[in-house]
This record gives sequence, C-alpha cells and structure tokens, in this order.
Amino acid sequence: MITLSLPSPAKLNPPSSKNLTSLQIHRRNPNFEALKDRLIRQSNVGNLKQAISTLDHISQMGLTPDLTSYTVLLKSCIRTRNFQLGELLHSKLNDSSLEPDTIVLNSLISLYAKMGNWETAKKIFENMGEKRDLVSWSAMISCFAHCGMELEAVFTFFDMVEFGEYPNQFCFSAVIQACCSGEFGWIGLVIFGFVVKNGYFESDICVGCALIDLFAKGFCDLRSAKQVFDRMPERNLVTWTLMITRFSQLGADRDAVGLFLEMVSEGFVPDRFTFSGVLSACTQLGLSSFGRQLHGWVVKSRLSSDVCVGCSLVDMYAKCTMDGSMNDSRKVFDQMADHNVMSWTAIITGYVQSGCYDMEAIKLYCRMIEGPVKPNHFTFSSLLKACGNLSNPAIGEQIYNHAVKLGLASVNCVANSLISMYAKSGRMEEARKAFELLFEKNLVSYNIIVDGYSKNLDSAEAFELFSQIDSEVGVDAFTFASLLSGAASIGAVGKGEQIHARVLKAGIQFNQSVCNALISMYSRCGNIEAASQVFERMEDRNVISWTSIITGFAKHGFAHRALELFNQMLGAGIKPNEITYIAVLSACSHVGLVEEGWKYFDSMSKDHRITPRMEHYACMVDLLSRSGSLEKAVQFIKSLPLNVDALVWRTLLGACQVHGNLQLGKYAAEMILEQEPNDPAAHVLLSNLYASRGQWEEVAKIRKDMKEKRLVKEAGCSWIEAENSVHRFYVGDTNHPRAKEIYEKLDKVAVKIKEIGYVPNTDLVLHEVEDEQKEHYLFQHSEKIALAFGLISTSKSKPIRIFKNLRVCGDCHNAMKFISVAEGREIIVRDSNRFHHIKDGLCSCKDYW
Repeated sequence: MITLSLPSPAKLNPPSSKNLTSLQIHRRNPNFEALKDRLIRQSNVGNLKQAISTLDHISQMGLTPDLTSYTVLLKSCIRTRNFQLGELLHSKLNDSSLEPDTIVLNSLISLYAKMGNWETAKKIFENMGEKRDLVSWSAMISCFAHCGMELEAVFTFFDMVEFGEYPNQFCFSAVIQACCSGEFGWIGLVIFGFVVKNGYFESDICVGCALIDLFAKGFCDLRSAKQVFDRMPERNLVTWTLMITRFSQLGADRDAVGLFLEMVSEGFVPDRFTFSGVLSACTQLGLSSFGRQLHGWVVKSRLSSDVCVGCSLVDMYAKCTMDGSMNDSRKVFDQMADHNVMSWTAIITGYVQSGCYDMEAIKLYCRMIEGPVKPNHFTFSSLLKACGNLSNPAIGEQIYNHAVKLGLASVNCVANSLISMYAKSGRMEEARKAFELLFEKNLVSYNIIVDGYSKNLDSAEAFELFSQIDSEVGVDAFTFASLLSGAASIGAVGKGEQIHARVLKAGIQFNQSVCNALISMYSRCGNIEAASQVFERMEDRNVISWTSIITGFAKHGFAHRALELFNQMLGAGIKPNEITYIAVLSACSHVGLVEEGWKYFDSMSKDHRITPRMEHYACMVDLLSRSGSLEKAVQFIKSLPLNVDALVWRTLLGACQVHGNLQLGKYAAEMILEQEPNDPAAHVLLSNLYASRGQWEEVAKIRKDMKEKRLVKEAGCSWIEAENSVHRFYVGDTNHPRAKEIYEKLDKVAVKIKEIGYVPNTDLVLHEVEDEQKEHYLFQHSEKIALAFGLISTSKSKPIRIFKNLRVCGDCHNAMKFISVAEGREIIVRDSNRFHHIKDGLCSCKDYW
C-alpha cells in the first residue's frame, strides 16, 4: 500500500578536499569573483556565447569555475532553449574536476527533458542516488510526460512516493499532464484523489490547469473542466487562455467567446495565445464582424506581427468571408514580417478550401520552397487536394516527389491526399496502387478509396471493399455516406436500400451525415417519397439536410413543394448557402416560375449577402430561355458584371435547340468555342440545331471539323437496376445476354402503342435518311432498350427506374407515356436535367423540360 509521508531532513556532508582546494584558490585570486559576476550578468541578459567565453577565460587563468557558474549558465540555456550550448556546458563540466551537486544535476535533467532526450535525462537521474530530491523527481516525471511516455511518468510518480518524497504542486501537475488522454484518464482520476487529500485542489494554479486539461483532453468533459476552473481561488491569464482554447478545440466555440468576454470584463489583457484561441472560435462560428474587431485589438496590442496570431487571422478571413474571397486573408499574410511553416500552410490551405483558388495555392508553394522554410505534411496534404480539385495529377506527382525527398510521403495525411488526388482526377488505378502501397491504412484511407470508386461510378469496387473495411478497421458514418453516394450515382436503389438496412443495424440511423446521404440517395434514385420520410424523421437538420431535400423535390419537378420547404428552412433559422439557391432557382426553372425566380435571385444578395456565382447566372439564363424568353436571356447575360463562362452560353445554346432559334444558337456556340475551342458538346448542339432545320451541309461541315479536331461526341447511355445488378445499354445495343427477348418485347410494345395513338416523331432523327429508317433509329435509342429490359425483368408492382447520361429524347419521352398506359406500369426516368414521373399517360414535367 502506498503511503504519503514527509521526507526526513537531508544530511549535510562536509565538502571534499578537492573542493576545499578550489575554494581556497578562488579566495586567494581577487579576479575570480569579478569574472564570475561578469559571467552571471552575461548569462542573465542572454549573451550565452560571451558567458561561456568568460567561463573558458576563468579556466585559462588556472582557476576552476564553481558549480554556481555552471548552474547559472545551464538555467540560461534552458530558458533560451539553446540546447546545443547546454550540451557543450555538460561536456565542459565532465572535463572539469568538479563533482556536480543536486542543483546542477537537476538542471541537466531539465535540459535533456526539454530536448526530448529522455535516455540521457534518465541516466543522470538514476546515477544521482542519494542526491535526488523532490525537484529531481518532478523533473523526471515532467520529462517522461513531455516525451509521450505517460506510463513511465506515472510509475516514476509512485516510485517517488514509495521513496518517501512528499509530492508538491509541480509533481502533481506533471503526472496529471501525463494522464490527459483517453487511454490514461482513469489514472488521472486516481491522482486527482491524491490532490484532494493533500489540499492542492483549490490552492494552486498549476494543478488547476493540469486538472482542466485532464477533464477536457482526457474525457472531453468540458462541464467538469469548468467546475475546476470555477473553484480555483486565483486565476491568471494562462488559466483563462487554457479554458478558451480547450472550449474552442472541443467545439464549444460560443462558450469560448463568452469566456473571452468574461475574462476581458475582469480586467485581464489577452496575449497572443488568447487571441489565437478566440479567433479560432470565431472562425468556426463564422463571426466575421467580431473577428474584425479582434483584428483591430490585435493591431492595438502590437501583436499583428506574431506568427501564431497571424495564422489565426489568415484562417479566420479565409473561412469567414461571405463571397469566398481571399483578399483579406492574403493582406494579413503579406503584412506578416516573418513566415514560418504554419503561416505558409495556413494561406495555402485557405486558398484550397475557398473552392476556386487552387492554382494560386500551388503558386504560393513555389514561392515558399524558394525560401528557407520547408513544407510539412499538412502543407503537402493541402497541395495534393488542390491538384485533385484541378484534376491535374501531373503537378501533384511533382509535389509528391518533393514530399518523398523530405521523408513525409509515408505520413498518413499525405498518402491519403495522394489517393484522393488520383480519385478526383478519375485515375482509379493509380489511386488503388497508392492505397495498396500505404503501409498503415486507417479508416480515412479506406473511406477515401471507397468514396473515389463511388464518385467514379464504380460502385461494384466500393461495395467489395465494404466487407474488408468492416473486418479490418470498422466502418463509420462517412463509409456509409460514401457507399450511399455510390448507389445514388448509378441509380442503384436496391444497393442503397441494403446499405440503409446496415445503417439501421449499426444504430446510426439518426446520424446527420448519414441521413443527408440517405436523402440524396433516395431522391437521386427516383424515390422522393422515401427521401422525404428520412428528412421528416431527422432529429437534427443542418443546411445540407434542407438543401438535399429541396434539391430532390426540384429535380423531380415538384417546384412548389421545394419552395415551400425553402420557406420552412428560413423559418427554422437555417441560413441558406450558395447550393441552396441553385436548388431553389432550378425548381423555378423546371416549371417556368419566372417571377418567383427573379424574386429569389434578388434575395440572395439582399437578404443573405450571398454573391451570385456562375451557376446562379446559368440558372437564371435557363429559367428565361426555357420559358421562351431567349432575347431576355441574352440581355441578362450582357448585363452581368463579369464575363460569363461556357456554362452559361451552353445553357442558352441548349434552349435555342429546344426552341429552334438558329440565329441565337450560332451566337451562343461562337461564344462557347471562343472560350473552349475543343468543346464537343457545343459542336454537337449546333450540329443538331442545323439538322433540325434540314441544313445538312452545315451539319456535314461541323462533323468534318469535329473529326479533324478528334472531338468525340459523348455516347448516349441508359441503365437500369434489376436482379441486384446494374444493366447498361447504348444505341442499338445487342451485347446484352437477353438481347433477343428485349427486341422481341420492343416490337410488341411498338405495335401496342401505335394502336392507341402513338406516332413516331421522325423530325427528331438528325440524320438525312428515309422516314422508315428514321423510325428504325428511334426504336434503337438506349432508353427504349432499357425500358424493354425493365418490362421483362422487374416486378409489375414496382416502378421501372431508368437513368440516362444525356437529355431524354423527345420521341422516347412521348413513347413512354403511351407505354405506361399500354403496359400499366409507372416509369421513372432520370436524365441529365431532371426526373420524369410517367404514369397513366401523363408526365410530372407536363412536357416542360
């Protein structure tokens, strides 16, 4: 049993004859005391090199420097973190005839502890024997704690108590700090009992700070940490700053800001660490106006040149600007006198996270490596993300090679970012190789590769990896969200339902990110009712939840329901973002609500200070041109404050084809090709526009131009899920194992629907052939083949869900309405624009799409 008792008084040993001789020599030499005083003065003001020169001068005079000189110099080395000179002093001490006393040995333990050299510190400590005192034990416990050797620190603490030393506040602080983790927190509670028993709980600031960290870092228990803080009889700036920082780190950002304001009201002046903590909280809360006030305070406090504060300001401005601009963040960065790896990484990461400045991030990296500062693993991780966003793995590989040279390639976050970069660039073979070469795969690694396969429409590989993840590292919410995204991308509602069942089994059906993924999966797979049910059952909804369900209803053509949900979202106090407004404007566009669309477009900047992006302008052009107001759409484009990109002109060109406006279509195509000369979509749309007007010579010219430029039209592809597999079909496809049955069913269906009034629209066949041949072409379209397969392979009680990568053909859309009557089936089609719910001869789009 461990007992705590006060140590017996230390025994005083007479000085050795060797030391007596040295003292007598010093007394006979009047220069020694003067030189010693000079050494102490030089050491105290930080002139360590001069102080050591004085030490050498004393030795050169035939005198032996005393232990006080070494103690002063060693403590100065520790204080200034000049460890190299500290090691030199230790060497000189070993070469001298002096026998180190307890004070010098304790200083040496502290020196090596600060260096992280626990082996040398431990050797000195063990060789001290009877010279060890309470300071020695405290220094050794602290050494183990700071070197990540928590159990060694705890064992040393208990050895000290067994040895008969009575712990003081420094011992308690050091050993509690060693227990500030989830693994050793329970031991910290045992030490806490000692603290209470010995009366240090409410009497010492150091112990109080250690206990705050024990509860905050060891148990994520901010309530208990706050109770410790509230019971401290004395609080200093360090204590307040610790509380603010821990609250911010654990997500209690609003409380962190509240603590800061309370601290200021009690008369404490924040330092650089306080500002860093509260700025981090502001960043998470998006409090840009308060962050600017803090910036003003930083300037007045003359801390704007501090790297730590500067990094926090760079991060705050990067994440809190309403329009995604990096101007303020860059100004702070450029005004910083010195840059370290933290500041460079902060600005680079800011540019990457802003969403549209990835190339600027890479340019900054090139500037960074021209100077003395070397990138760290976080820098490389952000840069590889930038290359992934740019789909430029060539630059990414060059950056990765630099990481290899610096020995950082094997760090998980760098390797994971490399996998992500390849996946975002569509190079899944390289992504898989990088994944397999990863020495220590964690859940993040698995999630990235699964997400990569899902986004690259290879859900089969993603689902195959699922069981491997489950057995090796266990799955989490992100894994399920990625798999659901994979099911959504190919319209595999059956796979999605299986994952939903696993979600229920895992008991995370109310997890916010999983629910958001379920809403997206069901709505993208054509089951908007199931998506709505998931949304209604959610306990905690964020802007992504609301945006997902609004997008779902918009894509399905239920505009009024989408707008109703948007108003409910505003009533619930949820602030919409840029994506929410894309969904709202799309909803208006799909049903021709022009006036409502203008109202919501104006409210973006007026009510929510959201600067419209190119996607919003494209939505407005779509809204106007789809409704037939092509001239107004062009006027709107010309009135915009910036040059619009190809996306907007492509939207106009698509509408020109629908409305047969050749003149404006040519103009839109010219504007697209001016920006993107090799855009195959513009060539195809213009060719189709000429074909619809019977201008076959122009069609031939465009096709010849495409051939010379080696531009390939995207092949139309339709797919359908049946028998737990996804079946893909192309125009005139005969490769399917059941091709004979499919075409037999198509022939029978054609006869049926012609009998009830279907007339093939051969005008939509954009080839110069006979009408009979045109009708044959129409029945070889991929969506009709997919529908025929659905009729012979799916239960009559379930809707047939078809997915197409391009806009559904007008004749196919009309034929499906007749087939829904002839076969008594509900047909749901998702094309590149929207969903079509076809039942009893009617479509949800009301032929407006």
